[in-house]
Amino acid sequence: MSDEKYVCGIDYGTLSGRAIIVRVSDGKEMGTAVHEYRHAVMDRVLSAHKDEPLPPEFALQYPEDYIEVLKIAIPEAIRNSGVKPEDIVGVGTDFTSATVMPTDENGWPLCQRQEYADRPHAYVKLWKHHGGQAEADQIIEVARKRGESWLPRYGDTLSSEFMLPKLLETFHKDREIYDKMVYFVDAVDWIVWQLTGNYVRSAGATGYKALYQDGKFPSRDFFADLDPEFAGALDKLEAPVGQLGDKAGEITEEAAAWTGLKAGTPVSVGNIDAHVATPAVQGVENGQLTASLGTSAVYVVSGPELREVPGMFGVVDGGLVKGAWGFEAGQSAVGDIFAWFVKNCVPPSYHDEAAGRGISLHQLLTEKAEKQNIGEHGLVAIDWHNGNRSILVDTNLSGLILGQTLTTTPEDQYRALLEATAFGFRTIIESFTSNGVEITEVIAAGGLLKNKFLMQMYSDVTRKPLSVADTGYAGSLGSAIHGAVAAGVYPNVHAAAAAMGKKIPNVYTPNEEASVQYDKLYAEYKELHDYFGRGGNKVMYRLKDIKRQAMGH
Repeated sequence: MSDEKYVCGIDYGTLSGRAIIVRVSDGKEMGTAVHEYRHAVMDRVLSAHKDEPLPPEFALQYPEDYIEVLKIAIPEAIRNSGVKPEDIVGVGTDFTSATVMPTDENGWPLCQRQEYADRPHAYVKLWKHHGGQAEADQIIEVARKRGESWLPRYGDTLSSEFMLPKLLETFHKDREIYDKMVYFVDAVDWIVWQLTGNYVRSAGATGYKALYQDGKFPSRDFFADLDPEFAGALDKLEAPVGQLGDKAGEITEEAAAWTGLKAGTPVSVGNIDAHVATPAVQGVENGQLTASLGTSAVYVVSGPELREVPGMFGVVDGGLVKGAWGFEAGQSAVGDIFAWFVKNCVPPSYHDEAAGRGISLHQLLTEKAEKQNIGEHGLVAIDWHNGNRSILVDTNLSGLILGQTLTTTPEDQYRALLEATAFGFRTIIESFTSNGVEITEVIAAGGLLKNKFLMQMYSDVTRKPLSVADTGYAGSLGSAIHGAVAAGVYPNVHAAAAAMGKKIPNVYTPNEEASVQYDKLYAEYKELHDYFGRGGNKVMYRLKDIKRQAMGH
């Protein structure tokens, strides 16, 4: 129909950006396109500059890769959709959380200035950059000594993935870059700045990852207690804060030339990638937990009142939708663990069998694991291969598989790792519910939905029915929904989600017999979780120290 209107959603992930064109009346996906970042994740060498080696725990990106998504993916999505640019009435964006960069006063990234191209701290620090763990520890210590009221809203601890540890790390490790930066910008807000010319901080990202609570950042005195010369860091964070669903600005002439979108098109305030999935799967009501399951996992749920949950990743007023408290927790690696195992721990005969059958190694291992009885492998694993995000919030922790023998097979270990992520998820749910955050429904989204065995396992282990997203593009659809609200097509995110969101209720329901069997393994997981994670044995810390010393860092 000629009077149909559309919106564009742009979803920035860890390795690529996706653009999607969506019909506002019903959320129908008209066209999509993906562009992979040329420099991917720089975690070993600085590939953007002469392949210089990077220290351990670094994960950097190059911001021009994000602009290429605007220039390549959006025009392609428009072409694929057959929609006229003048019928696209709004734009929404989302980004991997706590991905931050130093810029000048105009938002130009310092790493794209020739004189700083060889300086790692001038680059984008990706969400999984953990180089600032010592700084996170310092911030926690000072906050506890001062009795900072905001600390319990982050589970009484902080992750090195947050913005402030990364900024303090730059202050400590490269003072010139710290001094030269005018703003330390979250990529959530940076991409909106590039599209609109307006620097508006997202209420969600600023609350969850930059310690913005009750309308303010921590005090200048707090920053000064970290280091007297760090007091001015507060000025590098200041910018107007926009609420989710609000308009941040309009597409500039320059951005119109990049994207093929019409200049003047409204752009919504940016959002965190895992959070923006909530309206896409109709998970915006209180008690609905949205589980974004991919390389890592993020769990978000809204509630009517403030609750302080130990070990949660954060709680923010209006963090998910206006008018409700948004709670977040997560696992630092899920799909990444399975990918690590397949890449490094599977013998050639399995590769040959998978290739001969035309299936992936993941499919082959899942198929073999699925034939086992629960507990038959004799193993229990811990899912901390990229540290623990919730509920321990500790990047010094590491992975573990216990119970291996000379008869242990790859599928035994693979299944144990699948189970470990399910047990980590259950630990998070129990932490929420025991602290007064109601969970009435779990809605799963993300790339791991394709593993039906894993999804059934999650339902069995948590004893929760699992609804699933009825879209493969929850991030970009969620962003498009926010774009529709910013454009005034819908009065709020609730109304837009009801019309445009897509889910299939209760696809997986718990099998009590399986749940009882998993309970036995979960009891062992919990004992190991508390022993290694709560100070019973610091061996994981010591091993990381030995590794750093051996590598000369």
